[in-house]
Amino acid sequence: MGVRIVIIGAVAAGPKTACRARRLMPDAEIILLDKDDLISYGGCGIPYYVSGDIPDEKELRSTSYHIVRDEDFFKNAKGVEVRTLTKATAIDRKEKVVHIEDVGTGKKDSIAYDKLVIATGSRPNILPIPGRELERIFTVSSLHKAIAIKEKLAKGEVGKAVVIGGGAIGIEMAEALADLWGVETTIIEFMPQVLPRIVDKPIADMVTQHLKENGVSVYTNEAAKEFLGDSQGRVTKVVTTNRELEADLVIMAAGVRPRGELAKDAGLEVSPYGAIVVNQRMQTTDPDIYAAGDCIETLHLVTGKKAYAPLGSCANREGRVVADNLAGIPSTFEGVVGSFIMKVFDICVGATGISLEVARSEGFEAVGGFAVQSDRAHFFPTQALMFLHLVADKSTRRVLGLQGIGKMGDGLMARINSAAGMIARKSSIADFSNLELAYAPPFSTAVDILNVSANIADNLASGRMRIVEIEDFLAWMEGKIEKPDWMVLDLRHPKEAEPFAEKFSGKWFALPYNRVRPELDKLPKGKKFILICNAGTRSYEIQLFLDSVGIEGSMVLPGGLNVIRRLGVSWWPEIG
Repeated sequence: MGVRIVIIGAVAAGPKTACRARRLMPDAEIILLDKDDLISYGGCGIPYYVSGDIPDEKELRSTSYHIVRDEDFFKNAKGVEVRTLTKATAIDRKEKVVHIEDVGTGKKDSIAYDKLVIATGSRPNILPIPGRELERIFTVSSLHKAIAIKEKLAKGEVGKAVVIGGGAIGIEMAEALADLWGVETTIIEFMPQVLPRIVDKPIADMVTQHLKENGVSVYTNEAAKEFLGDSQGRVTKVVTTNRELEADLVIMAAGVRPRGELAKDAGLEVSPYGAIVVNQRMQTTDPDIYAAGDCIETLHLVTGKKAYAPLGSCANREGRVVADNLAGIPSTFEGVVGSFIMKVFDICVGATGISLEVARSEGFEAVGGFAVQSDRAHFFPTQALMFLHLVADKSTRRVLGLQGIGKMGDGLMARINSAAGMIARKSSIADFSNLELAYAPPFSTAVDILNVSANIADNLASGRMRIVEIEDFLAWMEGKIEKPDWMVLDLRHPKEAEPFAEKFSGKWFALPYNRVRPELDKLPKGKKFILICNAGTRSYEIQLFLDSVGIEGSMVLPGGLNVIRRLGVSWWPEIG
């Protein structure tokens, strides 16, 4: 018998470590411990199980060839011993034993190890809101919680639901409740936008508008203050800073925290946030103890700072690195760029790297190239608009992040994934501009939108393009800021532009793109033009022309009206 490897945690990183180690170390004794009885499941699939897209929870615990990953599976198919309903209570590093307790009987025991792996995952943030102990207030923390939620939905016990938190899990759960089950659903988000610090506000606001169009109410800049219940102890209302919302069900989706207590109590180094500190080989401060998954701290490859990345994809990659090093194969996990993608009804939204807001807060002199164009050749029947926002450092030209939104499908993911690998390697704007991508009309345009977003960032970084911030433009249109010298110059076809020019007379001037040069004298004098078209391409060309003839200071609206019309603005004219 070879070395004994004990792994605490059997959801993602733990099973990956165990199975890889078994392949590399046939003689090792490998033991997986977990306090739950449901193990090795795809936690990221929980919203889709609740929604009904995945009809049976066993699918989340099954292999691609439809065998449930339970204790017998790991024993017989993988050669790994699994002990479920077994809680690790302490680690004795000196004696090299893990103290354990049977969850059902309370019986205590210990198990010796040669090498130990901590894969204890994360726990949900429980907001300190009065009434949080009421029934039917759930977190999305385990498969058991998901099963309980779905049972209540299936029994018709839920007519109204409130989701606390507008991050990815909160949005996915809101869609799950509203789409199949027809539950009247509301999202409450404390920050000024959904998906805070993941995408920038224009894209976040497009997601919000799409949620509203699909029947989900969204309130940002708003916090839950209290939960009210009935005489049977069940939640009935959520009281926020601005309103009261009736609720038969509440989902608390306010993020997660690492489960690093075992490591801390054993004297291992943990971060101020409670995440276990590891080196690139996934070793803790004890060389015989490794850690992986949602319980660890990692490195952000863009900011260079310590980061927390609780993602199943990271956990599996980290688990493989742990197993390699246990087997004597030098392997490293360098860190993350923070890639994500998600479905929101008929669209998808994704990002990698950091947003423009985060980049500026981190001290980068950042610019954002906002591109809008077809996801495939404009003449192809299934084409749809895609929106990409590429973030780059103006001085170094290093690309810092990419975010986007588009029609549900694989097109956006292809661009996000391409960018993720390049950002991790500190690629430049020029690298993105010249990136070779596969081309055929059913899949992309000849000049791909990823190249275009980099070209726009290049123009901004070089000072050739000037833009008006979308938020400033909206504030001006809504009368929140006064800019008497500003005027829109609408370059679209007259049939598109004239309703706006009529509604906003004195503020909005229409002159088609192809008539600006020959009819330059028609432009109002003494105005600072906000140049508008559908996507921004024509606007940039006219900006350069106006500069060349001495009409300076014009600004391009990034993404044009293709962006604005997806924000649900109240002033959009009705066009018959």
